[in-house]
Amino acid sequence: MNRLFILIPVLNESGNIPGLVDALGSLAARLKNEFAVCILLVDDGSQDNTSQLAKQLAIESGIQLNVLRHETNRGPGKAFATGFRHLSSLVKDNDLVLTMEGDNTSRIELVQQMLVRLAEGFDVVFASPYTYGGKIINTSTYRIFLSSIANLFIKELLGIHGILTVSSFFRLYRVPALKKLQATYGPEIVERSGFECMVEMTMKMINLQITISEVPMVLDTHARVGKSRMKIAKTIRGYLNLWLLKRKWLQGIAFQGGDDLTRRSSRH
Repeated sequence: MNRLFILIPVLNESGNIPGLVDALGSLAARLKNEFAVCILLVDDGSQDNTSQLAKQLAIESGIQLNVLRHETNRGPGKAFATGFRHLSSLVKDNDLVLTMEGDNTSRIELVQQMLVRLAEGFDVVFASPYTYGGKIINTSTYRIFLSSIANLFIKELLGIHGILTVSSFFRLYRVPALKKLQATYGPEIVERSGFECMVEMTMKMINLQITISEVPMVLDTHARVGKSRMKIAKTIRGYLNLWLLKRKWLQGIAFQGGDDLTRRSSRH
């Protein structure tokens, strides 16, 4: 049976773990005839009992869950990098990898729709609050405004077109797409340590002509226990750094990818 690996970075999420494990158990039950669901939690230096609680509840729920742990907080990008590196030796081409938030803001019922979109031939599917049918609710107008403006600004700054959400953690990947990224950028794929890591990954997918689709998602922060850990000013600085790194990544592809990619790099 093919496997669905679910990669989730977590930091002090003990309040969200019960809801998260319950949702993952429901997903595993729904997909049991299609996939063996394997969950990989990367604990990024939690100071509470996030890891222990997740392991305990997973055993009680009968789901397969493994935990990798950073002894100190290194940032979500480093958590994803650790997870991608770990999965590189486990996954096979027919497997899938789902990445998501650990704070219950990812609507796990969308996975079925994301699977349908993959079946249509796309390499990666994003869940997007910005595409038609998606929205953000139970969040202050100020934060919604900042999020929308930042999303638009980032795309213009980095020259990303045709994709409405570039920073979402909630994504479903075909393994060959991840292997293509790892062959070019290394087993960790992402370099940036902050929340901008998913924008970095989007840029790299576009550079490698990996096909991306989106499904609408209603982003509801009401289910989250605690506040978002994204620091707006720090994240904006991270996004600006991506612009400085863009040429480096393009040149890296030219080095790995031969004449055609060299010509494509020279046009940017």
